[in-house]
Amino acid sequence: MKRRAFIATGAALMTTPLALRAQPADRVRRIGVLMLLAAEDSVAQTRIGAFQQALREFGWIDGQNLRIDYRWSVGNADQVRIDAAQLAAMAPDVLLATGSPPVAALQQTTRTLPIVFVLVSDPVGAGFVEGLARPGGNATGFTNFEYGISAKWLELLKQIAPDVTRVAVLRDPAIAAGAGQLGAVQSVAPAFGVELTPIGVRDPGDIERAVAAFARAPNGGLILTASALAPVHRDLVIMLAARHKLPAVYHERYFVAGGGLISYGPDQLDQYRRAAAYVDRIFRGEKPADLPVQAPTKYELVINLTTVRALGLTVPQLLLARANEIIE
Repeated sequence: MKRRAFIATGAALMTTPLALRAQPADRVRRIGVLMLLAAEDSVAQTRIGAFQQALREFGWIDGQNLRIDYRWSVGNADQVRIDAAQLAAMAPDVLLATGSPPVAALQQTTRTLPIVFVLVSDPVGAGFVEGLARPGGNATGFTNFEYGISAKWLELLKQIAPDVTRVAVLRDPAIAAGAGQLGAVQSVAPAFGVELTPIGVRDPGDIERAVAAFARAPNGGLILTASALAPVHRDLVIMLAARHKLPAVYHERYFVAGGGLISYGPDQLDQYRRAAAYVDRIFRGEKPADLPVQAPTKYELVINLTTVRALGLTVPQLLLARANEIIE
């Protein structure tokens, strides 16, 4: 059962109709793509598929008038820096970066090559751009949400599991977004009568030990915040939530498709499609400094009923009615 909701939170892309956009024929354009997932990861392939399909709609076809070079850093900070340097050395026309660590690594390497980013929480706070309306440098792109959405995750957790009084918040403490999301949850935790336990997500062994220790006491739940490492460790977190019978809220649909309980957040594939439009505009001479950073325009609420039953929960009818997708 699927329904879609559209929430306009950013300016719409303004593009000329595709039929009128003849492609420059002078040379093959190049894109360097820096990802934090493995090349064979299904999430990575779905994201890249959406990006490439959107590029084709603009007339840019990999292997014809376009060449795309990929680097797959799999969440390793040292490898991110190495891959960023390698891509920048190729001097592509545009660099596409997913998440804050790749953007930071690329900007440490180049302040001239155009960068389009996706799924970045706070580009101004991180220093990637001077402002959202006028980025002012060599980077622009798409934020994945406002920090306030993190408070919504706690609200959803209490709606679907009202007995929860203790919540482990899994976040990356090494990035500004980790603190920002945790802070948003902390701001509403007293109103929901919830005690919070922050857990870092950088090391799998630490995650497993911390969640096991947290689960020894009753009435616990989980919130997995958004970070570049969240998809890297998604199978582990989903498995731990199931093993310890912890209701958990995630920020993106693929967690729920993989067995998670509930998710609420932006349509991340839409960001890759919109990024393709920015790449097209840069190919045609526009500068990242003049292209505004944009917020998400599509949000999704997804519930996995199989996981609901496994946890012995009952989903309120109002929550079911609001869901964009129910996974049986």
